Amino acid sequence: MDGKLLARLGAVVFVAIAITATAIEMTRKEGAPAEEPARLAEPVRDPLREAQRRCQQLGQSAASDADCMRVWAETRDRFLGRAPAPTAPPQNQGQ
Repeated sequence: MDGKLLARLGAVVFVAIAITATAIEMTRKEGAPAEEPARLAEPVRDPLREAQRRCQQLGQSAASDADCMRVWAETRDRFLGRAPAPTAPPQNQGQ
């Protein structure tokens, strides 16, 4: 094969590949522009969660703590989807 013919054939193949790559790139859909990562919002402060942590830190003595017993009952009611138990109104001792 002649050198000139080989060079022409190589040039034609190169141009064909370049045109194919350009056509593929032009038909490709544009993705959404890169956005800043969303900032995490501050979590809502949950007093029940804080009381649970306090009871957790008490360890074994939490079983005899009245506040922990109330917190656990409220947690159980929330988990089971029950309405909180109504509290008894304070009784006046002076009457």
